Amino acid sequence: MTASSGVDGTPVVVDGVTKRFGATTALDQVSFAVQPAELFGLVGPDGGGKTTLFRVLTTLMLPDAGRASVLGLDVVRDLWAIRARVGYMPGRFSLYGDLTVEENLKFFASVFGTNLEHGYALIAPIYRQIERFKDRRAAALSGGMKQKLALSCALVHRPQLLFLDEPTTGVDAVSRREFWDLLAELKAGGLTIVVSTPYMDEAARCDRVALIQEGRVLAIDAPSQIGARFPRAMFAVRARQRSRLLSTLRQYPSIASAYPFGEDVHVSDSRTDLAPDVIMRELQAYLAAAGLDDARIRQKAPGIEDAFIELMGRAPEVAA
Repeated sequence: MTASSGVDGTPVVVDGVTKRFGATTALDQVSFAVQPAELFGLVGPDGGGKTTLFRVLTTLMLPDAGRASVLGLDVVRDLWAIRARVGYMPGRFSLYGDLTVEENLKFFASVFGTNLEHGYALIAPIYRQIERFKDRRAAALSGGMKQKLALSCALVHRPQLLFLDEPTTGVDAVSRREFWDLLAELKAGGLTIVVSTPYMDEAARCDRVALIQEGRVLAIDAPSQIGARFPRAMFAVRARQRSRLLSTLRQYPSIASAYPFGEDVHVSDSRTDLAPDVIMRELQAYLAAAGLDDARIRQKAPGIEDAFIELMGRAPEVAA
């Protein structure tokens, strides 16, 4: 499959899109572009605006301001042409539970004026994993199987662009990993994919991500570069009394940030002029004086999660 795009070669262009619901601004002048055969992620918490943006891009909702184009087509003027060319997998399972796996696939193929045989080559790597359940009602499938069926239905008409809104929410870790492996195969075949996720480990598998909070884009970059935006040295601190450790660190005079992260507490110091080893020695002495003699401190490279937390605490910057 080759990626198809607009006249300038850009499959998705979002320019200053704003959407309001009464007094609530769900999208606030959002702008970005997605490149051909790119796996582009929208990353943020629930309520950040991801689903609203997907509904605008899939022509299910009109923006209040700004413009957006998909495959070179305007999302307001060319909605029917866009719908025939894109695949969309909403966050909530939306297939027909009383139809079988095969019946769902045939139905969605017919909606787009095609048949299961036409799209089988594209969905075969996915469908083969659920084909033995083809006579089972969709409502009786496991979460992971429902997910793969929904993806197959979104692809059965051979779309030129795929939108996936939090596709792995509520499924187990193994199914999540398998699903992202499938997305990697689709991308390798040339398909452009836009996916939203609240999971930072999934964000790391995207080519680029847009961090979004309260309807605003905080930053856009490759996941590895997002972490590099963190402005201070980062340390991981661990002790047996984790709750006490966190509260003690938050009282440290030069603390810039301290928050739980797995079994560790991630810490940064506001004094950017000091060498990391100096900060570590001072922090170790402070914790020992507070009775946390077992505290272990190591420097670590800031990750996308650390950068996101930092960005959420300040005004959005112009996204690159």
